[in-house]
Amino acid sequence: MTATGAPRQPTVASGLRVGVGWLAAALVPAPAAAQQAPTTLERVQVIATRTAQAGAAVPASVSVVEGADLRADSLGASLSEKLATVPGLLARNRQNFAQDEQLSIRGFGTRSSFGIRGVRLFVDGIPATMPDGQGQVSHFNLATADRIEVLRGPFSALYGNASGGVLQLFTADGQAPGSLGLALVGGSFGQRRASVDAQGAHDRFDYNLGLSHFVTDGYREHSRARRTSLNGKANVAFGEASGLTLLVNALDAPDTRDPQGLTRAQFVADPRQAGAGAQAFNTRKSVAQQQLGAVLEHPLRDGGQLRVLAYGGRRHVTQFLSIPLATQRNPLSGGGVIDLRAPYAGIDARWSRQASLLERPVEWVVGLNFDAQRQQRRGYENFVGDMLGVRGALRLQQNDRVTAFDQYAQATWRPADAWSLMAGVRRSAVAFRSRDAYITAANPDDSGRVRHTATSPVFGASVRVRPAMHAYAAYGHGFETPTFNELGYRSDGGSGLNFGLRPARTRSGELGLKLDRADGLRSELALFRADTRDELTVATSAGGRSTFQNAGRARRVGAEWSASVPLSPQWHASLALTYVDARYRDGFLACSRTPCAVANTPVPAGARIPGVPRASAYAALRWRGEVGWHARVDGQSVGAVTVNNFGDERANAYTVFGASGGYGFRAARNEGRVFLGVGNLFDRRYAGSVIVNESNRRYYESAPGRHVVAGVELRWRD
Repeated sequence: MTATGAPRQPTVASGLRVGVGWLAAALVPAPAAAQQAPTTLERVQVIATRTAQAGAAVPASVSVVEGADLRADSLGASLSEKLATVPGLLARNRQNFAQDEQLSIRGFGTRSSFGIRGVRLFVDGIPATMPDGQGQVSHFNLATADRIEVLRGPFSALYGNASGGVLQLFTADGQAPGSLGLALVGGSFGQRRASVDAQGAHDRFDYNLGLSHFVTDGYREHSRARRTSLNGKANVAFGEASGLTLLVNALDAPDTRDPQGLTRAQFVADPRQAGAGAQAFNTRKSVAQQQLGAVLEHPLRDGGQLRVLAYGGRRHVTQFLSIPLATQRNPLSGGGVIDLRAPYAGIDARWSRQASLLERPVEWVVGLNFDAQRQQRRGYENFVGDMLGVRGALRLQQNDRVTAFDQYAQATWRPADAWSLMAGVRRSAVAFRSRDAYITAANPDDSGRVRHTATSPVFGASVRVRPAMHAYAAYGHGFETPTFNELGYRSDGGSGLNFGLRPARTRSGELGLKLDRADGLRSELALFRADTRDELTVATSAGGRSTFQNAGRARRVGAEWSASVPLSPQWHASLALTYVDARYRDGFLACSRTPCAVANTPVPAGARIPGVPRASAYAALRWRGEVGWHARVDGQSVGAVTVNNFGDERANAYTVFGASGGYGFRAARNEGRVFLGVGNLFDRRYAGSVIVNESNRRYYESAPGRHVVAGVELRWRD
């Protein structure tokens, strides 16, 4: 019997052997393929470091997901479907649309039980991570996406608070001739997606507008969801080199059911069941979000360019939790229903200029950034009399505000044709303020404020060691403040926010090699280490509350390797391998059972940071025929993970495989394709994600067994 009680699965070591075997098979034919008349492919250009550069020359780990990987034969409703090819990034579909997906980069971000922390998120430059470091990807519209860029390592710090890594989604520009697209996709567990998009370009104007509607009955009980997403982008060019980009995004996800995590015994007995509290209190979440943005780019007389991005939006969240009635008898309880109205806005202004230094080209970027979010937070009891799962009496009312005001500068200098040096610094100030409007004799005024500052320098160098190979090194400082949710309760049991929490501060470095050949062969190897002080983790859990603490020092050391190998005009292989050893370097006290009002159980120095697999691997083999047929097989292996600070339980390693295929056609004025995909081919039982340090030991979130998806995509052109 395994740690979760499930049947024994293939280990990550066996998965790595499979992946290495596939890589060897892919590389052996490479010389023969090179003897053919090669097709010269466009070199990958990235803007993850704010200036467009050839990806191989950037002294940082940057991965781009586009083309066939972005348009893979899948449901197209989850970001995690698209990111398996990125090394160092662990993206997990929780099969729980009420709690968003799990994203972590090099071991940063795993402590999040809902939402995304430790990773900065952007859509067309607009932050999807709020100033306190809390982010979400539920409004990411994949139907209109052009590419996704993932930045890892030291240069992530140039994006400010909570930059363990940076993930950016970019909407495609409109193209001429104009076209109308339709996609209908369905699959197991009542999953259905319908998407329509319109795009076009004329003279100095182009547009791309897409609408998607997704519905699922859910793999697990009590996990029904529906989501409607709108995303639009329009570009207007004026003058000789000026342009204005207008952005619109909206999300409506009402009454999404939350099945909650499962204990080990529940997972073994029936991985599709929902938690008892989920059924009793009808746990659910409704989200509505609307945002607008604009980007102005304008050349200046000194040869520089001014770029100004401004955005604003509003997010409304209503969530029904399973907090027991007895817990809410505490006069300090905030109840079991959250009503959160959160308007947000921001601006990013930067000046860039290309000049020369010692007669060699240099590019400067100087900018400032201001982001603000207000939270009108209300808490209610989740019962009325004997009726559970309904909004009851008011128990919490507070108005919160968090702002981030940052200034940054960076420069890229090429002292020789083969060399590229990049340096930058960011000064950040993140301010939290809470005003309590629910004050009684037993619940005092909890108002307060705190301000954190940090200076984050980074430096990197890249050198071309061979015509298609670059070596690079980078080093930098970063920081991560606690979010408002982590500040929510004090570990001493008193009222008010836990303003004694300090930001986690990290020093990280990496060394790497990049291969980028004209025939499309690309590979990247990176070795990294990140040392953190004041690591944030759970302190106590009682009465439906989790409090957080600074746990001293932590270290994450690892390696990443990825390869994209064109074997022939019809065959292509991809591989991504990751190794991460993430550990606490100092011991601390935590709670091993609930209720626990005082941390009293030692976590020894050297304990593994929960939620971080030591090794993971992904491999895919893609075939495209000459008459429109295409097929793909892939496999993913993820190592075992501890689920809490004590390491007394873990989710097992797993290896799963998938396959898909389809047929595409093109006529004079229309095109389309049909496809069929099968996931988890061998019907393995495993926990696809875990809720780290869940206070009731409901750590496990089940992944689906064998499942099928089929779809049709059509496009009509003018």
